This record gives sequence, structure tokens and C-alpha cells, in this order.
Amino acid sequence: MDMIAQMWELTGFYFLNWQQVLMIGIGMVLVWLAVAKGFEPLLLVPIGFGVIVGNMPFDPTDAISVYATGSEGHPEGTFALIYFLVSHEVLPPLIFMGIGVLTDFSYMISNPRLILLGAAAQLGVFVTFLGAVLIGDKIEGIYITEAAAAAIGIIGGADGPTSIYIANRMAPGWLGAIAIAAYSYMSLVPVIQPPVMRLLTTRKERMIRMKPPREVSKQLRVMFPVIGFLITCLFIPSAMVLLGMLFLGNLIRESGVTDRLARTIGGPFIDSVTVLLGFSVGLATTWEKFLNTEVLVIFALGAFAFTIATAGGILFAKLMNKFSKDPINPLVGSAGVSAVPMAARVSQQVAFKDDPNNYILMHAMAPNVAGVIGTAVAAGVFIAMLS
Repeated sequence: MDMIAQMWELTGFYFLNWQQVLMIGIGMVLVWLAVAKGFEPLLLVPIGFGVIVGNMPFDPTDAISVYATGSEGHPEGTFALIYFLVSHEVLPPLIFMGIGVLTDFSYMISNPRLILLGAAAQLGVFVTFLGAVLIGDKIEGIYITEAAAAAIGIIGGADGPTSIYIANRMAPGWLGAIAIAAYSYMSLVPVIQPPVMRLLTTRKERMIRMKPPREVSKQLRVMFPVIGFLITCLFIPSAMVLLGMLFLGNLIRESGVTDRLARTIGGPFIDSVTVLLGFSVGLATTWEKFLNTEVLVIFALGAFAFTIATAGGILFAKLMNKFSKDPINPLVGSAGVSAVPMAARVSQQVAFKDDPNNYILMHAMAPNVAGVIGTAVAAGVFIAMLS
């Protein structure tokens, strides 16, 4: 009997609690959403499985935790080493380099005024930041610092890597919750955005046809990442890490002399980094950090941020039409969030329902890619002011 008791104490069942069971169930739901419903599968599969792994019961004296460190504070064990790449801000910038390789900025360059729509969509970020600060000040039992409010607000930018990057800086305890909220709402773009788009526009506005974008020369495409980096980072130096990697990736894409690098970074490299990033975020989403009232607030504010960001782009497009000779279809304003290219595709789908011959996808890509830069700039502003 003593031997049986000792063997029982060596199993995970001995350390299992109901919170871990619940979190393992949440991880399974995330995997199911990715596999069965197609919601951001490249990210939700590793995140969901990471949640399952991170909440498995084990002897706390074993060095298999994501937070396990040695005597000098160095990571100890495989999981801790993988998470080290997130906690020390290695993986999110590498993702940005891959995004730069995969992003075509020519649509934005051909119609620079649409950059303003990407900036207007950042309204959701800053409004939510103020709302989170207010909630943290006014509601008893909810403690949200200004730095944590900034990390929550970035969810409105619909940019997963940026959300992870700033959450690690501003609110590391809520990294998992913020990342899951960001990627969940990114996958729900086709569900969240269309009702807002139809509510804020008339049928006549949705049927506006825009002039075809002009062709952009190779010389201008090559110059853009260099000039774009200099302009943005001279104004917001704290955004240099994310924007530097983004524009580096885009320069590799557009230079025309680094095709092999572009294929590698835009394919196997970014896929490998994405798996490690998602899995490590899931590992960090333990029940101690996830099952609390603040997490419910994070998800509620995340939905609010995403809605306001969508509305901000649409309303600013309508405002621009008051002063523009060439009207803008307000639906392209909703693509100002950073969910590339899903938000642009949703704009096209909504336009198709009113006019099957109205092609606005290329126009919607302009604020869509501008939103990637805008969210990184917003993160840089928060880091400079609050970090």
C-alpha cells in the first residue's frame, strides 16, 4: 500500500485541481475553434495546445514550468527557454520581419490619403486605454494600472504580435489573456465588423466606386521602407524595434536582389517563429493568471476596442468625403485595423452585397497595411510615456 501511495503521488492526478481542468478545457476549445471553425488556425492551434500543456499538474519542485529558473535566475528547462524568447522580446519583432516580407505597401503608396484611415482606426486603441484607466480607478476590486490599460487598448489594433510585445512590457501577468483576446477578435473580424459597417453607412455610400489605384514604380517601392522607417522612428524612437524589423522585411521583399531571403523569411522562418510564439503564450496562460475578474474585463474591453477602431475608420472616411473631390467608399475605412488581409477582404465582401461589380479590395489594402504601422506607432507612444 505504501508503494501504491508513493506511485499515486508521482502522477499528475495527485496535483490536479478544478482550475487546471477548466483551463485544459479552454485550451481544447481553442484548438476546436481553429480546427473545426478555421479561426486563426496558425495561431490558435499552438496557443490552445500551449494552454493545455501549461496547465498540466506536476510536482512544483520539478523544473518543467515556463517560469522555472536556476540559481542565478537563468531559464531552466525547455519550456522556460522557449518562453524566454517572448519575455525578452525576441519573437514578436521576428514576426514583424516576416509580416514586412509578406506585405505589399504599393496600394498605400499609390493613394497616400488612405493612410489617414489607418491612423483613424487607432481611435479604438486610445479610447479603450482611457476606458480601462477609468475602470481601474472607479470599480472596486478591479486593479488596472495605466501601463496595463495601454496593453489592453492595443487589442483594438487587431495586431497580435504588437499586443504580445506591449503586454510583455506593460502587463506581463496578463500576457496570455491579452494575446488570446487579440487573436480571438482577429479571427472574428468577419463577425464583428459587418454589423458596424452597415450601421454607420448608407447603401449609397457602400456603392461608391473608387478610381483604380495607380501603378507604383519599383524605385518608389524600394525607397518606401527606408523613408518610412526614418520618418516614423525619428518621431517615435520607442517604436524602432517593431518598425525596424517590419521595414527590413519589406526592403528584402522589394529590393529584387534577395528573393531567396524573402522566400525563407516569408515561409519556413515566419511559420517556425509563429509556432514558438503561440505555444509560449499558451504556456504562460496558467490558471493563476487567467481565472480572475480582470481577464473578463480584458475580453470586454478588447471587443469594445475593436468595435471603436472599426467605427473610427469608417467615420473618418465619411468626414474626408466632405472635403474630397474623389469620394472614398467608407467601407475601406473599416480595414484600418491591422488584421491583414482579412479586414480588407471583409470590406470587399460587404461592398459586393450591394454592388457585385464594385471592387474595393485594393483600396481597402491601403488602410489595412497602414494600420500595421499605426498600431506599432501607438505601441511606441505608450512605451515612451508609460514604460
